[in-house]
Amino acid sequence: MRRLVPCAVFAVLLGGCAHPEPSAVAAAPATWTVPDKYAFTLTSECGERALLGRFRVTVVGDRVTRAEGLDDAARRALMLRLANLVPTLHQLEAQAEAARKDGADVVEVEREPSDAHPTRVMIDRSSAAADDEECYTIQDYTIGLAAEPSATPSR
Repeated sequence: MRRLVPCAVFAVLLGGCAHPEPSAVAAAPATWTVPDKYAFTLTSECGERALLGRFRVTVVGDRVTRAEGLDDAARRALMLRLANLVPTLHQLEAQAEAARKDGADVVEVEREPSDAHPTRVMIDRSSAAADDEECYTIQDYTIGLAAEPSATPSR
């Protein structure tokens, strides 16, 4: 009897491994597929550079077709009329990858689990240098027609 109980327990444990239940959690996409038309709200903070503020961005064919300043800093940045000042999400990804290849001290890209579009990008080329950081938060991402930006976050 003493030998039978451990053998029975062992058989039950092995039987549970014979036909594992399929996982109900679907794997998130590994990479983001850039849609032809999309819109998002970009909050650009950190560092000393022209691109600071909160922007509503519309992209068609991987080109920014409209950028609207949603706060004073963003409106001032857009008054500079610099070409390609406001990036597409694909350009932000490329910037992060280039910084990583160039040996930046910090490169972080956070993604939306459902479709892998970037939701936050942080680049610090040199942690010893002051004001060279780039921090971006992406919200209100919509494919197709542009959606209205969400309320300004309180601080």
